Amino acid sequence: MDAIKIIESTSVKKELPQFSIGDTVRVGVRIREGKNERVQMFEGTVIAFKGTGISKTFTVRRISYGVGVERVFPMNSANIDSVQVVRRGKVRRAKLYYLRDRVGKAARVKEDI
Repeated sequence: MDAIKIIESTSVKKELPQFSIGDTVRVGVRIREGKNERVQMFEGTVIAFKGTGISKTFTVRRISYGVGVERVFPMNSANIDSVQVVRRGKVRRAKLYYLRDRVGKAARVKEDI
């Protein structure tokens, strides 16, 4: 177990902005199509953080054409190009799984001013 922690501490960490649960973020994801590589933006609300250290992940949810889409991103992934915080959310929960059952305006998170 100590060997894993040593490897985690020496590994290269990405500089990501501080964001938390309820924030609306825009994640730039590198997409490879054959020889070409492009950056695709995925914008949505952060509904969960999981794990610790090098295996930490965050889940982003958005509504696309009336269907809820969730993506799980590893914090230290090489495929993440950038993370921009669009707006800060004011929430009182660590996981926002209840947003899955809500539609329309009820699925919004209040903005933290």
